[in-house]
Amino acid sequence: MAICTELERLGHDNIAVSDVTRAELFYGALNKSELKMIRRDLDQIVTLHINTEISEMAVSLVEQYCLSHKLDIEDALIAATAIYHGVELFTLNVKDFVFIPDIKLYKPHSA
Repeated sequence: MAICTELERLGHDNIAVSDVTRAELFYGALNKSELKMIRRDLDQIVTLHINTEISEMAVSLVEQYCLSHKLDIEDALIAATAIYHGVELFTLNVKDFVFIPDIKLYKPHSA
């Protein structure tokens, strides 16, 4: 799957990111120029903010899956955000989420 092609097919109006994903993308920037590009791109899409319910769900997910599946807090917050908002999670790391019962993982459409 070509990620950019799939995201373009979805369109900006159908894409949202969690606060955690924004932070991960900023953290991965190699320099100020790349950080500026990431910020510009992210400013075009909706950000789903963490609230009390998402935080509590994430803590519960970590408690349930940290030992059996090595679920970390970042992925738990991303999963809880998707579950709370009832949206499909677009990820290249399906193995990090597939074991969570209530998660809906995005399945790319064939070209």
